[in-house]
Amino acid sequence: MQQLEALTREAQSLAEGAPSAAHARPPGADAMSAAEAEVAREMIICNACRYCEGFCAVFPAMTKRLEFHQADVHYLANLCHNCGACLHACQYAPPHEFAVNLPRALARVRGETYAHYAWPASLGALYQRNGLAVALALAGGLALFLLLAVAMHGSLLSGDARGDFYRIFPHGLMVSLFLPVFGWAVVALAIGATRFVAELKPATGKAGASGGATAEALHDSFKLRYLDGGHGEGCHNEDDAWTRDRKRFHHLTFYGFMLCLAATSVATLMHYALNIPAPYGWFSLPKLLGISGGVMMVWGTVGLWQLRKRRHPDHLEPSHGGMDRGFIALLFLTGATGLLLMVLRTTAVMPIALCVHLGAVLAFFLMMPYGKFAHGVYRVAAMVRYSVEKRQPNRLGLSGE
Repeated sequence: MQQLEALTREAQSLAEGAPSAAHARPPGADAMSAAEAEVAREMIICNACRYCEGFCAVFPAMTKRLEFHQADVHYLANLCHNCGACLHACQYAPPHEFAVNLPRALARVRGETYAHYAWPASLGALYQRNGLAVALALAGGLALFLLLAVAMHGSLLSGDARGDFYRIFPHGLMVSLFLPVFGWAVVALAIGATRFVAELKPATGKAGASGGATAEALHDSFKLRYLDGGHGEGCHNEDDAWTRDRKRFHHLTFYGFMLCLAATSVATLMHYALNIPAPYGWFSLPKLLGISGGVMMVWGTVGLWQLRKRRHPDHLEPSHGGMDRGFIALLFLTGATGLLLMVLRTTAVMPIALCVHLGAVLAFFLMMPYGKFAHGVYRVAAMVRYSVEKRQPNRLGLSGE
């Protein structure tokens, strides 16, 4: 109780002892970026208020802290799903002088964490340049390169391939193109997430993740449990009305991507382990998985694009607009060009469709470690740490866990 009263007095002093609470900096803020210090300031106010305590995982995690250092801020930023519920519930939101807008503040820090933990560190700046124009230019440039390569060794308009992609790009060449890119993306994301968790451990306890904690975190992450603010009614988009559309379109996009990845994995198994080379028929497992995944990706990304256009501006960090749109565009192109390739696979324009699709896929995987895809990896890592932390005793002795 004494700590809670002290915390309340500290939050009140932001308004009474400073020219403006909106500009007060918490202890230790000099070692943080401006965005990190702003999250720490807002969290001190939230910790005194506790109105949103029953919302998403951010607020139960908040109650375990009296101060918010850099690692704490990074942790809370990646727990946030940007559902907007706390902003619409907050009595201290703008235009109040406290100016508490956690969705935007946490989103700004989230972007900084992707660059901060990026591997190699020199490529962290790509997060700031990963816009729609960059994504489209990369996909277009790679597609053009492949088109020129095919044109130099044959005809771009030929029906001779008869649906066999490997007559355009031999299987070995296809593997040599994609395996290094995919491997780089996986390694870069894994190293970044490992660095992230290593810095979180002093802030969340040094205990490792048990099987139960990991299973709970994965369940909540794949279910997008906290994309509804913890209430189960949905989240906010353009106003304070609840909607489940964001959760539905996120699920369509993510699980569509996973189905496409499963299609490639099954085809690889069939080729190498079962000695059943492509092309595969319409009702083969790789085709059924790929077509289903492609449809879901196109549907989900179109929905997310439309929702983002209507999103309340206070929910968004303006500097992330290019990164968000570029990520959605590459996912859409990957799904849409894959479906188009299926339709055109026995026509004379199949080589062109194949080059365009491969260009989109290569661009997506090249940008994966340095774009919005990283938010899923860091969020799962933060959710695992949250599952570990909430199983530990409350070191502050405060209620509200």
